Amino acid sequence: MTPIALAIACLFVITLCYAGMCAGSPFGICRMCNGFGFATTTDRKGRPKRGKTCRRCKGRGKRVRIGRWLYNRAARTYRAGTR
Repeated sequence: MTPIALAIACLFVITLCYAGMCAGSPFGICRMCNGFGFATTTDRKGRPKRGKTCRRCKGRGKRVRIGRWLYNRAARTYRAGTR
């Protein structure tokens, strides 16, 4: 097997695994707040306290994965075009 064919096969397997992950678990943990839904800050004594609500996930702690977002967009476009 040539190196190019092996690389294409590896990329195909990785793509299938990511598509399966997006189908099985469409939401991932927000990278900005690490799934807390808010920023953690410290008070004057150095103890952690709750900060502002995360703007990226709007306090939910979850985000839509990129692959699922693309699938949702394509499905919405397809439905709008077949009405």
